[in-house]
Amino acid sequence: MANVIITGCSRGIGYELAKLFADAGHQVLALSRNDKPIKALDHKKIHCFPFDISKESSLDTVRHFLEGQWDGVDVLIHNAGMLINKPFSETSPDEFISVYQVNVFGVAALTRVVLPFMGSDGHVVTISSMGGVQGSAKFPGLAAYSSSKGAVITLSELLAEEYKESGPSFNVLALGAVQTEMLEEAFPGYKAPVTALQMAQYIMDFSLTGQHLYNGKVLQVSSSTP
Repeated sequence: MANVIITGCSRGIGYELAKLFADAGHQVLALSRNDKPIKALDHKKIHCFPFDISKESSLDTVRHFLEGQWDGVDVLIHNAGMLINKPFSETSPDEFISVYQVNVFGVAALTRVVLPFMGSDGHVVTISSMGGVQGSAKFPGLAAYSSSKGAVITLSELLAEEYKESGPSFNVLALGAVQTEMLEEAFPGYKAPVTALQMAQYIMDFSLTGQHLYNGKVLQVSSSTP
């Protein structure tokens, strides 16, 4: 059984991921600013506490948990994301920074904390978006979000190169349309053909086995893009 860290677990794909891993017998550290939905599951395999990926104090809490509770980390899934949907001209510098703080800087910071606890067979999976893939369809109002998702793709590619001799492996899943609350924020009224649970099942399987076949890769997991 694996020790798995998942961010963004209060809703959507992250919430479904935490349940799937735990029900399969894996130990899960489920991280989100609002830990009430996960805590309400009262699952013996799920550990949780309020976590803000942009706060050093939250990162310290994760470090202390790992030092005291687990003997290592097998899988880290960067699923937390922040989205602002508004015209570029109306998006303030502070709003732009806040999106990058979660989607890019937070990913780097948490990875830095967890790496000392991961072995050569570990797997860091970052959930990106088709909007961050060069050449894919782009949509107005998502300048901060989609550009941050492009940045985190490049970050993962660089980390895969830097750690290719020692591990762990780093891969990115660039998701298309999945029926989540965040999709509704980006595309109100659009109905995706894929549910959060369906995507969570795919992500779980990939995170447990994908490192044996991929490193530094971006897989486009998309049957539909709005």
